[in-house]
Amino acid sequence: MKAGWAAALVAVAVVGCSSQSPPQADLSHELAGRITVDAMYTHLRKFAEIAEANGGNRAQGTPGYDASLDYVSKLLKDKGFDVQTPEFDRLGPMQGGDPALVVDGTRYPVVQGSLLVQTQPGGLNAPTLHPVKLAGCTAADYGSKKMTGAIAVVDDTGCSVVVKQDTAVAQGAVGLLVVSTVKPSPTGLFTPGYYRQLKVPVGIIDKTTDTALLGTSAAVKLTLDGKSDLIKSRNLVAQTKTGSTSDVVMAGAHLDSIRGGPGINDNGTGVAALLETALQLGSSPAVHNAVRFAFWGGQETGLDGSTQYVRGLDAGQLADVALYLNFEMLGSTNAGYFTYDGDQSAATTAVKAVPEGSAGIERTLAGYLNLAGVRPADMPLSDTTDYTAFLAAGVPIGGTTTGSSQRKTEVQARLWGGKAGQPFDPNYHTPRDTVDNVDAHTLSIMGPAVAFAVGSYAMSIDGVNGVPSHDKRNRRAR
Repeated sequence: MKAGWAAALVAVAVVGCSSQSPPQADLSHELAGRITVDAMYTHLRKFAEIAEANGGNRAQGTPGYDASLDYVSKLLKDKGFDVQTPEFDRLGPMQGGDPALVVDGTRYPVVQGSLLVQTQPGGLNAPTLHPVKLAGCTAADYGSKKMTGAIAVVDDTGCSVVVKQDTAVAQGAVGLLVVSTVKPSPTGLFTPGYYRQLKVPVGIIDKTTDTALLGTSAAVKLTLDGKSDLIKSRNLVAQTKTGSTSDVVMAGAHLDSIRGGPGINDNGTGVAALLETALQLGSSPAVHNAVRFAFWGGQETGLDGSTQYVRGLDAGQLADVALYLNFEMLGSTNAGYFTYDGDQSAATTAVKAVPEGSAGIERTLAGYLNLAGVRPADMPLSDTTDYTAFLAAGVPIGGTTTGSSQRKTEVQARLWGGKAGQPFDPNYHTPRDTVDNVDAHTLSIMGPAVAFAVGSYAMSIDGVNGVPSHDKRNRRAR
């Protein structure tokens, strides 16, 4: 944030200001004070035991994930919460297939992008055509070119692969090839859950293959024969029995790990802090606004849990969610102290459309961190975190993280200590993401910050750091 320390301190004082008198004026600080390192480490050690007993991980679709969900569920039920485990669809593993693109008798590699759509037996035989403007994001990009019966060939810029497909199909195309040499793929090309929206064969090719396409007018043969299915998985959701259900304060953390490690910092720490906040708050607190705790599945496989949850809310249910808080990786060993950039003060590219109220959430969290003795900084918003679907739906978002594979700068090292030029979490997405590689001091600051934010907005969503009231919310169905 660009605001100074004084402004951030004021922000803590004014959040929750309201014409109403909160039932517990000091709930935010009181709740934060109840979140101890020992309690959070109890949860972390349990997740480590679960991973060790289940092949070294707690990944979605494994017994380790199910055991992690059962552990969280039991603790919340014992505390009186009505626990729900709503199902969602996620993409299963790709089975078989030998994708290829044959141009003038020569076979070229192609990556299957339409994971739920295959070409017909024998492949798709059709000519290829490029739009006038290679992005292929709008009808105007195609000019007067007719794509009827052709495979459109576009580049990887400008819009998502879904938009590229929809535009090409509207022009008569029967398939799509995207030219891309970027690894990983450009941000925004493959949006969360993109594969559900692809209806024709879509492949990814490189520039060498594109050059071959430009040199022929003959039909090519596109074979995309890998097969994947949608399979059922579970989130976990628990809501307080008290507080307004028209102004739900929602807070979430992803419960799954990668398949290559136990996932204790990523994201056992976020889960431990959120779980302990729920246990200390209790199922029937004296609050103005209901609090809904969500423990997401499928984050590491494409944000499936949170994305499908938001898509499953009808217009009224979506409007009832006042804000969403997300917490991830709260104990990195080379830590930064980040709040998600709700006011876009650190944006270096085109500013995202951030829902009103997000800036106030950032000020609330930044103010607490300042009082806790660390100066916060912005974490740019991305499309790879569980707040993504809420953001796209128009829900104000915020949250904290201590960083993952990003490298700490010299300025950040002077501000927070640690090693410049090294990742915030050098154990990110490795088998070394263990209890021993969680920084207890960092967690002692970031864990209570979760409870402070939850307690603040459970008391009130009004004030200068509040979010729009129910009648002023602008939600966008996805």
